[in-house]
Amino acid sequence: MLATTKFLALTPVRFVLVGALNTLTGLGVIYVLKLLLSMNDVAANFVGYSVGLLIGYVLNARWTFSFRGPLAEAAWRFALLIVVAYLTNLAAVGVALRLFDWNGYLAQAAGVLPYAAVTYFGAKYLVFRAPPAVPVKHDACDAAETDPGITENRKRDARA
Repeated sequence: MLATTKFLALTPVRFVLVGALNTLTGLGVIYVLKLLLSMNDVAANFVGYSVGLLIGYVLNARWTFSFRGPLAEAAWRFALLIVVAYLTNLAAVGVALRLFDWNGYLAQAAGVLPYAAVTYFGAKYLVFRAPPAVPVKHDACDAAETDPGITENRKRDARA
């Protein structure tokens, strides 16, 4: 049980689990919209991906990266990150197809890794980064109250 808890505490593991959940949820939404509402592929894809991205955004922010800032504040960075990750994916797929003459299915699968890497590192270091620490300034009075050495020196000086 303890080993499982430690394993789930690892940020990359959480990222993969969230990615699997948002992928399956988005795909499920696409299939339901197509099957039950007879929605066309493009519209169903847009809605499904939107739902998956929203789930991924919230879960990655709060659970994977423990982001405690306002979600709305990081939303534009996340949207930009997804665009960059998607363009990276397209570039990888294009290279696999044209330079290496790979099968289209294999090329699509090869595009997943760069997409995931860009998304992970971008989310960790740009989108959900911790705010910089604010330096705390202490004046001489604060230091005297918290530093036992200063307090002892004052007592000694008062006795002399």
